[in-house]
Amino acid sequence: MLLDKDTQYLKRIDLKQENIISYDRFPLNLPVIRNFQRIAFHPNVTYIIGENGMGKSTLLEAIAIGLGFNPEGGTLNFNFSSYDSHSDLHEYIRLAKGPYRPKDSFFFRAESYYNLATNIEELDREGFGGKIVDSFGGTSLHELSHGESFFATFIHRFSENGLYILDEPEAALSPLRQMSMLARIHELVNGGSQFIISTHSPIIMAYPSAKIIELTEEGSQEMRLEETGHYKIMKQFFENRDRLLHHLLD
Repeated sequence: MLLDKDTQYLKRIDLKQENIISYDRFPLNLPVIRNFQRIAFHPNVTYIIGENGMGKSTLLEAIAIGLGFNPEGGTLNFNFSSYDSHSDLHEYIRLAKGPYRPKDSFFFRAESYYNLATNIEELDREGFGGKIVDSFGGTSLHELSHGESFFATFIHRFSENGLYILDEPEAALSPLRQMSMLARIHELVNGGSQFIISTHSPIIMAYPSAKIIELTEEGSQEMRLEETGHYKIMKQFFENRDRLLHHLLD
């Protein structure tokens, strides 16, 4: 069953401006925070996009930590740290949750996925309870290719009625796998799941009726796919490849 505005798990994010003394330090000096506008999430799929340095991953990290996730990813039960590099932005945001709790949840972070896979192997070697890797398909994530290990998580670990925070899930996926990812998102959305996704991929951000929020130096703005900088530059490149390459490589 599709979630709607009355049943969605995460409704919006606000800034605790009363707690901010100065915007002169990271992460409060990020454009998305300096020019903050309330972000209301779509009941099904919300994309947070923008160029490098706009604060996409930092914002998603703050949302995840605010929900109780480990900064390096995983379920709410993971509690490992390979390198303590997360910001304190979560202390300055306020998350509005819906009346229902998800039955499943996961923070997927591409840049620290290797650390998550290593922690799973360490926990399984300790032998307490069932093997965690079984819920990821049963094969060591280190024995799969980078893309296969990502996809094993999406296919085997994710389930219906879940809240999924994904930071650049396309990082190791081929274009074909990215389209398969859209199909998997659709299955889970129809099963009552909600997604908040940071991505650079116009393929990933093409889910119908999703909300796309683009972060710029001016703050955040809701966009249609065709209006986003990512879509425009890719379209321009493939429609005028020779001309663009001439200028780039001259």
